Amino acid sequence: MEPLVKQAKGTTIEAVRAALARHDRRPFEREGFRPAAVLLPLYEREGELYLLLTLRSQEVAHHKGQISFPGGAFDPQDENLERTVLRECWEEMGLRPSDVRLVGILDDCPTISDFTVTPFVGFIPYPYPFTLCAAEVAQLIEVPLAELLRPEIFREDRLTWRGETHPVYFYDFGAHTIWGVTAHILKQFLELVFPRGLDSYAVLYGGGGSKGRGSALLHQEGEG
Repeated sequence: MEPLVKQAKGTTIEAVRAALARHDRRPFEREGFRPAAVLLPLYEREGELYLLLTLRSQEVAHHKGQISFPGGAFDPQDENLERTVLRECWEEMGLRPSDVRLVGILDDCPTISDFTVTPFVGFIPYPYPFTLCAAEVAQLIEVPLAELLRPEIFREDRLTWRGETHPVYFYDFGAHTIWGVTAHILKQFLELVFPRGLDSYAVLYGGGGSKGRGSALLHQEGEG
């Protein structure tokens, strides 16, 4: 078993909270970019942490059938981005705001569709009586956190966008591929939570740890 995978299997909710508390997040502010927010929903199942993702339906206007985190664009009626992400989770999958325990925020992620995505991390109960909005979400995908640290499921490509070359990440999990902004956010989260393994993670994955941040993302989460 890879050292990082073994480490992940023993990771606790409190360890995740502590790792995020140490992070000095970097906002992204640029004129013309619209704010949006997504949630990385974590829960404990049989003593192991899981991450929940969504498979977008074929009825949505953009990114049909792609893997994403629940979330969407800021609405003027939202008090702030925290309210945005909680509202979107309720609308997409029936996750009540009172059942989400937010524990941290990752770096903002700009997208090529000119959104600035703010990723929130939160813990949710398990099991949970989700009610999916069929027009937006085809199914929920449960991923053991440890599985995402297996080097064989990760690959990296390059994208030239607006005259600059940026990394694009892919995680092949089962029949699904996590990529674009979802993979970018996921990679940063994994690097923050498992700092003791960052050196080997960077070698295996060709990255520079959480200190290095590319900004080219192939698709935009949650236009919801």
